[in-house]
Amino acid sequence: MPASALEILKTVYGYDAFRGPQAWIVEHVISGHNAFVLMPTGGGKSLCYQIPAIARPGMGLVVSPLLALMADQVAALRQAGVRAAALNSDLPPDERRALWRDIGAGALDLLYVAPETLLREGVLERLSRARLSLIAIDEAHCLSQWGHDFRPSYRQLDVLVRQFPDTPRMALTATADEPTRAEILAHLEIAEADAFIAGFDRPNIRYAIAEKDNPRAQLKDFLRRHDSESGIVYCLSKRKTDETAAWLRAEGYDALSYHAGMDKAAREANQQRFQHGEAVIMVATIAFGMGIDKPDVRFVAHLDLPASIEAYYQETGRAGRDGLPAEALMLYGAEDIALRARFIEESDAPEERKRTERQKLDALLGLSETASCRRQVLLGYFGDHCEPCGNCDTCAEPPELFDGAIAAQKALSCIYRTGERFGQAYIVDVLLGADNERIAQFGHDKISTFGIGTEHDSRMWRAILRQLIALRLVDVDLAGHGGLSIAPAGRDFLRDKPTLMLRVPAPRRARRGKVERSAAQAAVPEADQNLFQMLRQKRLEIARTQNVPPYVIFHDKTLAELAAARPTSRAEMAKVPGVGEAKLDRYGPAFLSVIAGHGGAGASR
Repeated sequence: MPASALEILKTVYGYDAFRGPQAWIVEHVISGHNAFVLMPTGGGKSLCYQIPAIARPGMGLVVSPLLALMADQVAALRQAGVRAAALNSDLPPDERRALWRDIGAGALDLLYVAPETLLREGVLERLSRARLSLIAIDEAHCLSQWGHDFRPSYRQLDVLVRQFPDTPRMALTATADEPTRAEILAHLEIAEADAFIAGFDRPNIRYAIAEKDNPRAQLKDFLRRHDSESGIVYCLSKRKTDETAAWLRAEGYDALSYHAGMDKAAREANQQRFQHGEAVIMVATIAFGMGIDKPDVRFVAHLDLPASIEAYYQETGRAGRDGLPAEALMLYGAEDIALRARFIEESDAPEERKRTERQKLDALLGLSETASCRRQVLLGYFGDHCEPCGNCDTCAEPPELFDGAIAAQKALSCIYRTGERFGQAYIVDVLLGADNERIAQFGHDKISTFGIGTEHDSRMWRAILRQLIALRLVDVDLAGHGGLSIAPAGRDFLRDKPTLMLRVPAPRRARRGKVERSAAQAAVPEADQNLFQMLRQKRLEIARTQNVPPYVIFHDKTLAELAAARPTSRAEMAKVPGVGEAKLDRYGPAFLSVIAGHGGAGASR
C-alpha cells in the first residue's frame, strides 16, 4: 500500500487503518486500474475513490444520482480539508463560471456531477481538457435494466469509456445481484478480474418482519425504543405517507413527508430538515432515500411490502451507516402481496421482465415467511452467506411451526365452495361459522365448509391465508376487489395432499411500562451518556452556525469515542478515530473545552 494512501487516511479522515478490502481497492486504483466495488452501505465505499482521487495527479470525477447527496458529500469533504465541489443545474451563473475556472486551474481534488448534467452539450468536451485522476460512478446499479433503481441517463455513461479510455474507471454500489453485476461490468468495460465483492452483510442492523395487525400501534410500539433518534418510515402511497406523517406529528414526533406528489421546494426543505436534524422521522415513498448520506439513521420501518429484496436491502441499508446498532421493521399482509402482484401484471414491461419481477416478489415473500435466520435468507439471495446471526427476530425468538396441510385443505375448499370470488375476511368468517347477514344472504351458512375452522381464531386464519398466497397456492383477483381463487399449484396440493409446514403468528405483546433504550443508546455506557449528549449539543450548535448537517462535523461514533477517551490535549484528541487534521484544527478547542468543563479524563467513572 503506498504510504501516501495511509497518510491521507490518517491526516484527512482520522483513521489509522483501512477496513476489509479497502486497502486492496485503493492500491489497485492508485496503480491505474479499473475497479467494480460491491460493498455494503456503511462499509466505506466513498473512501475507495476519494483517497485515490486525492493521491493521483489531477481531479477525480464522481457521477452521483442526487443533488442533495452530492451537497452532503462535498460539505463533508470540505470539512476534512479536501478541495471538492459539485457541478449541477442549480448553480448560479457566476458560481458556475468560477467552478469552471477552478477546474481549468487544477484547483479541485474531486468534482461531483449528476449524469444528466454530465451528458449536457459541451460538458464532456470541457472536462476532456482537464486532467482526470479517475472516474467513479456511484450507485452503479442504476445503469442496469435489471437494477431496482434503473435510470436511463446512467445507461448512457458508457460514453465515458470512449471519451476517457486511459482514465481509471470505478463503478460502486451496495446492491447488485449477479445479473446486475454482469451488466455493469460489460457496459462499462470493466474486467471480471477488477471486481471487488466485499459481501452484503450489515451485522449492526437488526431485522424484523411481522404481520400487519394494527400497523399504527405496532409502529408506535417500535418507535418507543427510538426516542430522540432519526429514522425513515416507508409507505407505498403518497396519501398514506401524508396521513402517517400527520398522525406521527399528532403523537408528538417531529415527522415530515416526502413523495413525488409534493412541490419540489417543499420536498427539498423537508430533506434538508431531515439531514440537519437529530430526532427527525421522514415518512416517505421510495422517491426518498437513494444515496442518503445521513449516518445516524437509527431505524427504518416499512408499513407496506417493498418491491423486491434488492429494494428492501437498499432501503433498510439507510440505517446505521455509522456502524452503531440500528433496527429495520417491516409490516405486511395479504393485501400487500396482491397489490405488488397487480403492479407487475398491469405494467407495460415485456413478459421476460414480468417473469423476473414475479421471481423477485417470490423471493421477498420467502424472506418474509421464513422460519430460519432472516440474514441467512437475505444474504443467500445475493450469493453471500453467514451463520445464524442472533440479530434478527427469527433468531431471537424462533417461530413455532405446524403441519398446516389440513388447515390449507379447509381454506382451499372454502374458497372453492363460495365461488372463488370473495376476499380474505369473508372466507375467514365462513370458516369460523360467523353469524352475519351477508353469509346468510349468499346461502354460505349451508355449505359444508361453514364453521369447519373453529380450531383456529381469525388471526390464525389470516396468517394461514397470507402464507397460502405467498406460496402461490391461492391467487388474488388483481383487477377486482381482492377475491381469492385456487391457483394451479393449489389444485395440485388438493390432489396430492403433501405435508405443509406453516408459521404460527407470533403472540401479541403486552405493552411494557418501562421503555427500553435502543441498541444504539445502550452502546454508549451510562457513565459516558451525559458527556456524549453535551458533545452532541456542541456539534449541533456548530453545525447550525455553518448551515451543514451535524454529522459532517463528527459522526456519533466519533463523539462516543471522545466521551469514552476524554482527551485533555490536542495530541490526545488526534488519537480518536474520525478526527483528521483539518477538523482537529477547526474544532479541537471547542470539543476539548466541553470535555474539560465536564471534568476531563476519568470524570464520573
